[in-house]
Amino acid sequence: MDATQKVLCIDAATGFYRLRRYSLDQYFGPVDLGLHLSGRTQSLNFGTGLFAGSILPGSNRLVFTGFSPCWRGFYISSMGGAGLVFDNLGINMVSLVGKAARPSILYLNRLHGEEIEVELESVELAELWPGGLAAKERGGSYALLDHALAKYGKRYMADYRAFAVGPASLASDFGGIVSAPLKDGKATDIDTWAGRGGLGSKMLQEHGIAAVVYGGTVIDEDFRDRSVADKWFEEKYKQKLAVKDFEATTKYRFDPKFETGGTLGVNYASVGGRILAFNYRSLSWTEAERLALHKNFVLDHYLKQFNEETMATKSQATCGEPCSAVCKKFRGEFKKDYEPYQALGPLCGIFDQRAAERLNRAADSAGFDAISLGGVLAWLMDCLDRGELSPEDLGVAKKPRWRLEGFEIVADSSHNADLGIELIDSILGKRGNIDFSEGPRKWARRIRREKGIRILDRFVATANGRKGWMVPNQYWTAGVLAPMAIMGKYYMHYGPEFIAPRELGRTCAERFKKELAMDNAGLCRFHRAWGEEMMPEAIGLVYGKKAEYQAAIAVAASRINSRNAAVYWESQANIDFIRSFLIRRRDVEKDTNPELARWIAAFDADPKEASLSFWFEMRKGIDESLRDFL
Repeated sequence: MDATQKVLCIDAATGFYRLRRYSLDQYFGPVDLGLHLSGRTQSLNFGTGLFAGSILPGSNRLVFTGFSPCWRGFYISSMGGAGLVFDNLGINMVSLVGKAARPSILYLNRLHGEEIEVELESVELAELWPGGLAAKERGGSYALLDHALAKYGKRYMADYRAFAVGPASLASDFGGIVSAPLKDGKATDIDTWAGRGGLGSKMLQEHGIAAVVYGGTVIDEDFRDRSVADKWFEEKYKQKLAVKDFEATTKYRFDPKFETGGTLGVNYASVGGRILAFNYRSLSWTEAERLALHKNFVLDHYLKQFNEETMATKSQATCGEPCSAVCKKFRGEFKKDYEPYQALGPLCGIFDQRAAERLNRAADSAGFDAISLGGVLAWLMDCLDRGELSPEDLGVAKKPRWRLEGFEIVADSSHNADLGIELIDSILGKRGNIDFSEGPRKWARRIRREKGIRILDRFVATANGRKGWMVPNQYWTAGVLAPMAIMGKYYMHYGPEFIAPRELGRTCAERFKKELAMDNAGLCRFHRAWGEEMMPEAIGLVYGKKAEYQAAIAVAASRINSRNAAVYWESQANIDFIRSFLIRRRDVEKDTNPELARWIAAFDADPKEASLSFWFEMRKGIDESLRDFL
């Protein structure tokens, strides 16, 4: 096996490129090498792990790294299956520097020999992007993806693939990157996203690249010996690889305990009183009110639709690589995952699949990070509903229907989805007072100066540095607001139990290192039940560097944390989020931990002082866990 990382370095300003090699003595994958390159050149990097193309399921993620325009720190985002075709280029990573003079498509092809064909060709985005945001036609990011595939597809002699951005990457700091496996040369509806972190905005605004098409014919020495892999797994788990992986991915395929499957199905079947709705207003309700909402709006309608239309019809697929998880659940052209359909669903007052489909499709066509967009739209709708912002302020014609009494699931969900689509158009067109080019935190500060209203207090998000921000993962637990160096992914503890804040910080740090090890190996976290243990083992068995890999992960985690510019919670909504979580643990979950009681008493006495102490205790636990390798 080749013991080097091969990186194609491309200057988008000149078209100049060269191939560089990095020994495994230095770097092991797209994360630690991406961190090194980003720190030196401010590059955007995308590549695969050492086991791309191998028999290990889930090992073909395409991992993007760089300094995020919305988080304002180093960030990692990845898309499923897109690394399988990338591996045929015979390289491990592409590193982009410089900026093309005009928005361009980057073409990469390797037909034979050592030379990779590299071309940059300008593209008229204004002609491709319009349309499709609220309709069935493929506009925005999808139109650009289709154009890139149609223009360059005939040049390839083997499999190829593409990824692209939408108008959100030009108008905001949280544009995502979309790709999809192909069928008969056309992108399927099973799109995959490197959404979190706004790296689509970075690709377009900082490098001038709107889409990348890639493929090749290289057949390298991938790990393909199933008998060897089975031996590893039998020694570790007393099961063969396929059996262990099938067991580990039950939730994402079909979980008989809940009679549903996928992240959307299982999470909604089990969330109960932890439901998040109406821009987190549900956190202040009684448990009985939340349970009633969950039963009447989610179990009996939103989830029921999903189970009947998607699960019962077995409408499921993979992200483009052989995998038993078949985690992609869909209805027609609408692919359904929990977090987008939560943030652009109940969080925005939408509990009907038809309405959620339209809003999610509009978000994806525009090319937004759907989870961050959901948090932003819910926040803006909340401000509209309370009268703190007017429709004219936001360039829209209506207010949300958020009154729970008499709420009509289909009609009011549709109304709220229509408003969400209007707000998307306002963000893209910078209508009214909206301008998210430098993020919602800076915009909210401007609104406060101009109108004297602190709307930031209604925005649930983590903050990093002066402008950095991230809408949290959609779980009601303290870890999603932890002061970690990377947030918005699962680089923190998101379990529902109470953990004292300093210990929670340590737990988040340990989760950070485990997730980092998975991403650096290019392995999908849906396979983490075995991947966290086996990937370092596999690197040790194939390359003889298990200890070195684990040390490299610890060093990378420490270096990322050394740039940790997390900011204490600016929003009153964040404080309420934490306080209500603690109270629910005591009153509903009957948690008798004396440390929990102590923190609730502190919040009762002085919420601001208690929240500051809680935040700093988490930060202490994080830093003391990641300091040894600085």
